[in-house]
Amino acid sequence: MKALILNCSLKTSDEKSNTDALLQEFIDVFKQKQVETEIIRVMDYHIAFGVEANMGDGDEWPLIADKIKDADILLVGTPIWIGEKSSVAKMVMERITGSGSETDDNGQPIYYNKVAGVVVTGNEDGAKHAARDILFTLAHYGFTIPPNPLCYWVGDAGPGPSYIEANGQENEFTQKNAQAASHNLVHLASILMNNPIPAEGNASN
Repeated sequence: MKALILNCSLKTSDEKSNTDALLQEFIDVFKQKQVETEIIRVMDYHIAFGVEANMGDGDEWPLIADKIKDADILLVGTPIWIGEKSSVAKMVMERITGSGSETDDNGQPIYYNKVAGVVVTGNEDGAKHAARDILFTLAHYGFTIPPNPLCYWVGDAGPGPSYIEANGQENEFTQKNAQAASHNLVHLASILMNNPIPAEGNASN
């Protein structure tokens, strides 16, 4: 089983990311469950804006798209900015739609039999709003969403410390949801690996 984690922070990997810190809770569970896991900081890649599978001119999205196709679990992490998911997360959703019409050997959309979840961090409200947009997009294009697919941490209203500085890892609610979401992603991915969605009624051929 393979999991791909896309950290949609506005920072490149040479900077500390609060979203990375919360994603580590999932990585730990995936490791315990022997899930091969790769985490990508999307900002490390040159990703063009657009809704095509390959926008050309050095667009590196196809590198990530191939990893999504090869994964059983997709986990999207995003910070909150002005109550919204990051612009990077928005771009990733747009690029995922670019392959929405591609099909596998059974004629099913390529995202069928893959599961997805979301992690959100921020020091202001908007976690469920951000997750709703991401989860709907992923489900619309074929990903299967497990129960409790979201883990988030937000601070008090107004400016203040973020996840790492505020010791968010000690938040009981966030930790409980990290355990539920990570385990449910693995449980459902295992079910689909052994019992994939039948092609009847949803295949293009």
